[in-house]
Amino acid sequence: MSVADAAPAAHALLDRLRPHLVAAYALERLRLVADTFPGQAVFSTSFGLEDQIISHLIFTHDLPIAVFTLDTGRNFQETYSTWNKTLIRYQKPIAVYAPQREDLENLLLQKGPNSFYESVDNRKECCHIRKVEPLSRALAGRGAWVTGIRAEQSQNRQTMDPLEWDAAHNLVKIHPLFDWTWEQALAFVQREGIPVNPLHQQGFVSIGCAPCTRAIKPGEDFRAGRWWWEDLAAKECGLHATTHHDGPDPVVEPVPNHMSS
Repeated sequence: MSVADAAPAAHALLDRLRPHLVAAYALERLRLVADTFPGQAVFSTSFGLEDQIISHLIFTHDLPIAVFTLDTGRNFQETYSTWNKTLIRYQKPIAVYAPQREDLENLLLQKGPNSFYESVDNRKECCHIRKVEPLSRALAGRGAWVTGIRAEQSQNRQTMDPLEWDAAHNLVKIHPLFDWTWEQALAFVQREGIPVNPLHQQGFVSIGCAPCTRAIKPGEDFRAGRWWWEDLAAKECGLHATTHHDGPDPVVEPVPNHMSS
């Protein structure tokens, strides 16, 4: 089915689901997604705080929502450690999508390992090979994509819809923690003993690839920690481009740096 053919039916489905999702709690939202899209719902985790909450809900309640991650090959060791702790804690599979070998090898052969520092176009090329193309494979043929986006993470996201039609991937996109506050998320993680990436406590509010992410200073915009050598307007990688969201997104959902132990 083409995007043009799918969109009207998708919007009708969104209109039917939206009242139920808005009134529900996060776990009920995930159950509704699983029931509405049997065998067709997936969740993408980058092992950030919000993502860890959603994985916890899916795994502990045995929800039929497949969980996957994108391994760019340039992640922080702390991210890999959080990934490993998550596998040990829940004993549940997390599918892995990596860059296409030939594309990555050609990039490294032609431009070297750090070409993304040289221009925005080079950085977007690297993002496409390491993130965007693997995500397209992960979402191919799926009906629903669950994310860890929260509205209060940025001004841009406050204009988003918690339930969207993603025309780029031809599926429904759901944000079950959309209306959660930071305090709610932190309290839930602490109460449930959920593994958390230790970089959050070091000022990293957005944790993506190690060469492209740094901690932010007090008062800085959360995007200041991603691709800091670029202008703000260029800071996007293409993972969360939708018809409703006009603004850049980091790869991993941002977490405020006032996290307490």
